[in-house]
Amino acid sequence: MTDPLTDSTTESTLTHWPVLAAEVLAALAPAPGKVFVDGTLGGAGHTGLLLDAGATVYGIDQDPYALERARAAGRPGLTVLEGNYRDMPALLAAEGVSGVDGILLDIGVSSFQLDDTQRGFSYHSDAPLDMRMSQSGESAADVVNTYPEEEIAAIIYEYGEERHSRRIARGIVYARERAPIETTVQLADIIKRSYPGFSKGIHPARRSFQALRIHVNDELGALRDGLNGAEGLLRPAGRLAVISFHSLEDRIVKRFMQGSESLHPLTKRPVIATDDEQASNPRARSAKLRAAEKLAPGGETA
Repeated sequence: MTDPLTDSTTESTLTHWPVLAAEVLAALAPAPGKVFVDGTLGGAGHTGLLLDAGATVYGIDQDPYALERARAAGRPGLTVLEGNYRDMPALLAAEGVSGVDGILLDIGVSSFQLDDTQRGFSYHSDAPLDMRMSQSGESAADVVNTYPEEEIAAIIYEYGEERHSRRIARGIVYARERAPIETTVQLADIIKRSYPGFSKGIHPARRSFQALRIHVNDELGALRDGLNGAEGLLRPAGRLAVISFHSLEDRIVKRFMQGSESLHPLTKRPVIATDDEQASNPRARSAKLRAAEKLAPGGETA
């Protein structure tokens, strides 16, 4: 497999190939001389494709591993910035950049984070219950061991859209009174025991893990801030492309693009992965791409 950041062949399980690659390139239209921001650098798969097209890229990430890997690759045209994409305007201003031709936001947890069993994002393998993208601040273990039952239930319901949130929260509080909940498998088992009528199919912990991850990293708040920041950074005719992976994110992106006075939506409906991509990369099945173009002063498209 070819690593799109390093242009080298590797068998590493952490090699990343970006979802909706062709669709992102079509939406952003990179070319030599254009300046782009990859606000969610991750495995730098999309960034590698933008660089291959001759663009200059500012890649932003808060994950120490992603930053280390991208800096080690040292590809010409790439400037790596540490931080959260919600702070794009300030991060770019520090580099002397006030306007760009395109911005990509690939929201949520990256393939590297999911595949790193020690990060605690997945219920499929035993690991410390962490889920912090930045490796700092409050962890998922802190939430399940210290938050009131009502607040845990609210998080799971709001961010996981889990109809059994109260039952799950009750099970978490009951379990932590007997021993601290410290690992992913512990929590997954608690949720499974709390879930009514589960036999097979999608693991009942999926929505709760999603909810805790979103809460710990304030993902929806970051998305709203990032969209506002991106709108201001784009030059006229600049493009914004956002890939989301669940309905909460997609709803925010859709409403933002439709409600903006300075952006013209380029996608009436979200673009999804082809059947071939979904077959080769199961994580692409839930990916949705929306794109918009910055209007010129006066509200006209380029």
